[in-house]
Amino acid sequence: MITTDNLDLQCVLQDTRRHFLRGCGLGLAGMFLDSVQAAENPMAPKKPPREAKAKAVIYLHMTGSPSQLELFDYKPELKKYHGQPCPEELLRGKRFAFIKGVPKMLGTPYQFEKRGQSGGLVSELLPHFSKVVDDVTIARSMNTDQFNHAPAQLFVHTGSPRFGAASMGSWVTYGLGTENQDLPGFVVLTSGGNNPDGGKSLWGSGILPSVYQGVQCRTAGDPVLYLSNPDGVSRTMRRKTLDALHDLNTLQQKQSGDPETEARIAQYELAYRMQVSVPAVMDISKETEATRALYGAEPGKTSFANNCLQARRLVENGVRFVQLFHWGWDHHGNSRREDIRYALPDQVASVDRPMSALISDLKQRGLLDQTIVVWGGEFGRTPMQENRAGSGPYMGRDHHPYAFTMWMAGGGFGKGRNIGMTDKMGYYIAENPVSIRDLQATLLNQLGLDPYRLSYPDLGLNQRLIGPTDEGRVRKELLA
Repeated sequence: MITTDNLDLQCVLQDTRRHFLRGCGLGLAGMFLDSVQAAENPMAPKKPPREAKAKAVIYLHMTGSPSQLELFDYKPELKKYHGQPCPEELLRGKRFAFIKGVPKMLGTPYQFEKRGQSGGLVSELLPHFSKVVDDVTIARSMNTDQFNHAPAQLFVHTGSPRFGAASMGSWVTYGLGTENQDLPGFVVLTSGGNNPDGGKSLWGSGILPSVYQGVQCRTAGDPVLYLSNPDGVSRTMRRKTLDALHDLNTLQQKQSGDPETEARIAQYELAYRMQVSVPAVMDISKETEATRALYGAEPGKTSFANNCLQARRLVENGVRFVQLFHWGWDHHGNSRREDIRYALPDQVASVDRPMSALISDLKQRGLLDQTIVVWGGEFGRTPMQENRAGSGPYMGRDHHPYAFTMWMAGGGFGKGRNIGMTDKMGYYIAENPVSIRDLQATLLNQLGLDPYRLSYPDLGLNQRLIGPTDEGRVRKELLA
């Protein structure tokens, strides 16, 4: 029986359905097209599952590990014990990379002063950084469980001390895609004369499809090796060749279903677009003279300064993750070039101006709020003198996993924060320890990714950057 009431209800329901289909048709079409685009282009931008405070990351890794005791973690008590034998309790049951026997305690030869409104103690070796210290959070209580370079670097950047895991930049581009389809989503720049000990696995895709691996670029010469067409091959010819390869790869993909074939198709197409886009973005001569002077950058050279300026240009153009490796921080004290009195000042000077300029440049362009900048090594340095070759005339420190310093800026991290504390000798963490897993979880969180859910199936497990357990925590005390 049809009544006035249920007739009105049917009209309301019908109007609702009509309204939904009519008014939301474009939305449904957009959702469909987004899904098709994501299937055809694995690097298509994706909406993060959480609220994102940042859109991009610039990670400045100091390969070899700088001494926190000379730069950020001032220990006047350690200076009092300088030259005295190391207490037994600091050696008992411990493993070191090179220290043997009973080493002597080593106080820093440098002065520290309180800088900025935050009043953080900063070394005299960092005059430029001292001017931006109120824009960063300094974590003096970082720790790791690795004390050799390659495993420690792998642990920082892939979440595993062994080869084969996916790098952080690969996880981020897997989770978020990238905003500029004409550039790689993940770019790597190196300086200092050597590549890091962990090699290219530090920016490899590991278990993830290879389309997510980092692309190593250069700020001198051809930006990407073998990107240009060889002699006798025109751009038109290159396009026809890629079209033929696309057809063959698509046929193979339909037959095999191998995701690596999709990655190969995407990489060929990206390389073609990069032939035009990359040289333009990588040309720092287009920057003003004042901007180049701010960084200390010089076009045509390979340097950390050039790479920092390049990193800003890349994130400005939509690149998701930029990784800088700067080699030369392994100051063991076995020679003058490894001495913290002779070699360290020049090494610090090579990064002090550019890394500080990066922060101020991002800030004045309105990019710092949406870009995370991270600085640090793979572990710290010991409070005692390394005695591998005897005390000798040189000063240096061994690898130290128990405590070191890193800093973070932008992307929702705190400003003028000083987090954590070590004991009076700088050996153990006395307050607020922050692990590598914590750092990884916090970085993913700031990008709008859930560090506990971001995973990829491999060997019967849902593999994650933060590892199989939930020990890594989002550290809110690091955040604004």
